[in-house]
Amino acid sequence: MMNKSIIITNVETVPGKSVVEHYGLVVGSTVRAKHVGRDIMAGLKNLVGGELKGYTELLQEARKESIDRMIKQAKGFGANAIVNVRFSTSSVAAGAAEIYVYGTAVKVE
Repeated sequence: MMNKSIIITNVETVPGKSVVEHYGLVVGSTVRAKHVGRDIMAGLKNLVGGELKGYTELLQEARKESIDRMIKQAKGFGANAIVNVRFSTSSVAAGAAEIYVYGTAVKVE
């Protein structure tokens, strides 16, 4: 994945490139709360089945924000790639969840 001139991958290397500098761990996270309107629609959807699009959109937005924060940190180190990227999710309060993304900032050539 290329994002604003930085390579992001979930493998340990970037195929065809060599790691020339290692900057260490970079992270990004956001905590999002459920929305009452989305909860009502989700409750109705549970009766008939199907995708909960409101929650899908919420999680897509949260992942994007977390990735953007991780990229900002990596660029601050001078990295041009983030390897071995992983996501984690945890519940932090009733109705609220954290999306956490982390990886290793490197420079590749």
